Amino acid sequence: MTLIAHMTDFHLRPRGLPCYRVSDTNMLAERAIRSLKALDTAPDALVVTGDLTDRSDPREYAVARRLLSELDMPVYILPGNHDSTDDMRREMTGFPGLSENADGKIFYTTEVGGVRLIVLDTHMPGKPCGELGANQLSWLEARLRENNQPTLIALHHPPALTGIRHMDAIGLIDAPALAEVLAPHAHVERILCGHLHRPIITAFAGKIMTLAPSTGHQVVLDLREDGPAMFNFEPAAYFLHYHSPETGVVSHMAYVEDYPGPYDFFADEGVVWPGDEA
Repeated sequence: MTLIAHMTDFHLRPRGLPCYRVSDTNMLAERAIRSLKALDTAPDALVVTGDLTDRSDPREYAVARRLLSELDMPVYILPGNHDSTDDMRREMTGFPGLSENADGKIFYTTEVGGVRLIVLDTHMPGKPCGELGANQLSWLEARLRENNQPTLIALHHPPALTGIRHMDAIGLIDAPALAEVLAPHAHVERILCGHLHRPIITAFAGKIMTLAPSTGHQVVLDLREDGPAMFNFEPAAYFLHYHSPETGVVSHMAYVEDYPGPYDFFADEGVVWPGDEA
């Protein structure tokens, strides 16, 4: 079996500074990493789908390096709109896959157990929306034709619309082109995304898209057409993608916060349930 953890949108800040005045994203990210390390079954790898930093500040990348170096597993990262491809490549040296590519973007493939992971870069300098571009899409198509191995695609901006209008407006602008590339390939079992700060599962190009919540603050669930851009502190979570030959990819959501339990499934002594009298 293979187990891949998926976190996103740390929005790390220089030590001691909050994000958006009230969100202690560094503390919240550290708590999420502690939760990951405490799992009974250790993941084979962690994928972080962008926005490691809030302002692509070298001090923020330093926090990211320290935090992710605590993990005894490979960590695969990619830029979000709050990061910078160039800054991430320079500041996160030593992490897999960050070498220069033909058009300057960060994209690469790796093997995690029996699963192939393909990492893509949607960052557009100075813009909140995302774009893959023709070169990256051509590269992706060539990789998908190489074999039929179970495959996960990781990128920051979700290609599917979600109904949260202010976030859909800053989504992936070349999503239709990505759909054309992905649709023929049945071995693509998941599309892993971030950006929206909410747990969302939907379909795109005949594939399952799992959009992970942030380890910090969440976007308010507001499906009105004129819903404002607001955030709150709903419980943070992340995805665990389990794969075996018998199951294919199964996605579980794990919560960061502590909660009561576990308890055994035993009835109270002396309690007689209906039907037990016989």
